[in-house]
Amino acid sequence: MTNFTIRRATLKDTQPLTSCIDAAYAGFLAKGIELPPVSEGVGDDITNNIVWVAEKNEWIIGGLILVVNSDHDQSHAAKLANIAVHPSAGGLGIGRALITTCERYVRDLGLSELHLATHTDMPENVALYEHLGWHVTGAEGNKIFMTKALI
Repeated sequence: MTNFTIRRATLKDTQPLTSCIDAAYAGFLAKGIELPPVSEGVGDDITNNIVWVAEKNEWIIGGLILVVNSDHDQSHAAKLANIAVHPSAGGLGIGRALITTCERYVRDLGLSELHLATHTDMPENVALYEHLGWHVTGAEGNKIFMTKALI
């Protein structure tokens, strides 16, 4: 039984989700891994994309940002742009639940693939995604590109 819920984000979630994302990536930044501004523009993402949050006792402990290309009929894919789980909530299955929610949504849109990019200095992310059925499709600079077929 889960002790958290997943729901669509609203603009009132902007600051709590931003804080959650910052906390989730703080350990990587502390290791000196150069990342883009991972929490920048969360409010814009909530307005323009599909964003879910995982919530426990009214506290946002995770989030996922999905970008669906307006031309998705041609690409048959969507992009998992960001996923973050607060480090104090690790191990509860939040990441898996967010990804499952995302996959279900993308399938319901009739799309056949999900894409993402992760960092070469985050091999634990690559291993997790591979465990969840994703495949490495390429690399460029410090990015590793992955895809998951949904059919």
